Amino acid sequence: MASDPIVYVIDDDDGARGSLEFLLDCAEIRVRGFASADAFLKASPPLEGACVVTDVRMPGTSGIELVEALKARGVAVPVIMITGHADVPLAIQAMKAGVADFIEKPFDDEVMLGAIRRALTVQAGSESARAERQAILERMAALSAREREVVDGLVAGKANKAIAFDLSISARTVEVYRANAMMKMQAKTLSDLVRMATIIQLDAPR
Repeated sequence: MASDPIVYVIDDDDGARGSLEFLLDCAEIRVRGFASADAFLKASPPLEGACVVTDVRMPGTSGIELVEALKARGVAVPVIMITGHADVPLAIQAMKAGVADFIEKPFDDEVMLGAIRRALTVQAGSESARAERQAILERMAALSAREREVVDGLVAGKANKAIAFDLSISARTVEVYRANAMMKMQAKTLSDLVRMATIIQLDAPR
């Protein structure tokens, strides 16, 4: 279950960081500030349901280097980059690094809040999808080899008789395996089962 949304503000400018923290507090969004990217990486706070807002230019690890460090750790978290300099090449570099948004100081409060809310919404959706995929993988792992073969046949659009012929078993036996597989996968309908298998890109050997 995802944690409550939180925004991590990383900026070496105490005034700018405090101002953004106050803005988020007023918007009733949880926030935690860090004076540097190095301090943030060292603290390694939980990133589930999170969004990072960071300045581009900071002593030590820069904003773009922070994005690259998070990617190297295999962390998928939306990052909004802010800068006090209109720097098009830097903005392009940031976007290529995978930042969610690039906002120039001084920024409009509503523009910043809008960007943060979009990032948190996308993050929540991504985590929900990952959680669903993991749950389906765990259910799939509970299937027997024969149940998996029957599911594979159903996903390929084959009728019970065709699956029975392929597996050299009776159509009635296919129905039993199909019923067991649907129960283990918690699928209410055949289309539900196919949807689950499609989500994890089931590719069982035939």
